[in-house]
Amino acid sequence: MKLRAATSKDYDALGQVMFRAIHEGESPYTKAQRLAWLPKANSGAAWSERLSQQYVVLVERRNDILGFMSVFPYGYIDLAFILASARRQGVFGQLLGAVTDRALQHHLPRLTTHASLMAQPAFSRYGFEIVKHEIVERAGDRLQRAEMVKHL
Repeated sequence: MKLRAATSKDYDALGQVMFRAIHEGESPYTKAQRLAWLPKANSGAAWSERLSQQYVVLVERRNDILGFMSVFPYGYIDLAFILASARRQGVFGQLLGAVTDRALQHHLPRLTTHASLMAQPAFSRYGFEIVKHEIVERAGDRLQRAEMVKHL
């Protein structure tokens, strides 16, 4: 597996990874909730603009992207998605390690995120603590998540 910074050429592929990570494999969310969360893969100008404002790191194997994580310059982890077939293989740890290293290089005091039910256990394993539980509405469905923080 290879860890590297994403480039704009990767953005549409990252949209596919996000879509597949949400819709494939085991999930605490129902099929309807997953469709409400992300009915189609992100791509295009708005997606590229969102990612271009962040540091995005990915893990790939033989040129296939297994997962990615993105963080804004102020330490907010916006996106963290790993394909179902690549879970429990250390991908999350590699991605979070790269994001944490970058945060430390920029002397940030903490990392924060809003973690889905799927992501909360992984973030917790690496020292993130739940600040509060939340419910967000997407296309008429209610999705649980948690605001989390890790002090560096």
